[in-house]
Amino acid sequence: MKVELFLSKDIKEAYSQIHTDKITDNIQKAIELLEDDEYSDKPSLLAVSNGQDISLLDYGDIYMIRVENKQVIVYTQKDDYTTKKPLYQLEDILDSSFVRISKTTIINIHKINRVAPSFRGMMFVELKNDLKDTISRKYLPTFKESLDI
Repeated sequence: MKVELFLSKDIKEAYSQIHTDKITDNIQKAIELLEDDEYSDKPSLLAVSNGQDISLLDYGDIYMIRVENKQVIVYTQKDDYTTKKPLYQLEDILDSSFVRISKTTIINIHKINRVAPSFRGMMFVELKNDLKDTISRKYLPTFKESLDI
């Protein structure tokens, strides 16, 4: 797709035009993103802790978020952290790179290494940092939709 950007000091309010012969899923997502006034206000950092230390993680550094032993664990390339936010709140604030794959797990789709069939109609996902989890049947349609498959 060809994209052109024009900057002008004379323009009072930003606007965009899309020229296409049909509306695809990607074009629909672009329209929704451009029309979403709240998108620019959403944070792209998540406050997490590792013992007494508090860190701010960029969403792009997060591989997986999983509930284990009633704690929400945030996994990165090499480290893991905890957060006080429940999974449902994280699901609401994270961007479209993240998808819930089970009752207890959210993953970053940009960090997927491979997806394979598992038992009883479920799928298995392996991330680039070697973390593995199962995609439950309930969340499989949403997962496939997020990957455009």
